[in-house]
Amino acid sequence: MFDKFKNQGEEMEEVKPEEKLKILDTTMSEDSSSIGIGDLMNKRAKLDEAIDYVGLMIKNLKDKRTALEKDIEDESVDIKNLKEKLEKVSAYIDEENQGIKELTRKRQEVENEADNVGSLINSLKEKLSGIDNIVDSEGSRVKQIKESRESL
Repeated sequence: MFDKFKNQGEEMEEVKPEEKLKILDTTMSEDSSSIGIGDLMNKRAKLDEAIDYVGLMIKNLKDKRTALEKDIEDESVDIKNLKEKLEKVSAYIDEENQGIKELTRKRQEVENEADNVGSLINSLKEKLSGIDNIVDSEGSRVKQIKESRESL
């Protein structure tokens, strides 16, 4: 193989390195295809392409997983915020229910006081009626006494 380069080197005074590589490449490809290295190199190239494709698929899957993780995290944050809001609403409802119970208790107290005042008014009304009856009966007696004096 190198004998070819030797003979060519004697004939040529100066050979550029790029030309030497081309000659070597051509010589190697002729030798390599005769023993199946070219096919092997083609298979390796195809395998490299397949590995690159699989790597790209893995990267895409990782990107999708990362996006899903971000979406799930965003949903988690949204759900936590919603839960906090619902807890605040629940606390507000509890406060309102407590306030309604307090108002109901106060209204009941006022209603009881009103009933007591109503009973007191009725009691005083009865007493006043009793006094009015006494005053009327005494007024009638006084009138009778006056009339009886006048007739005398």
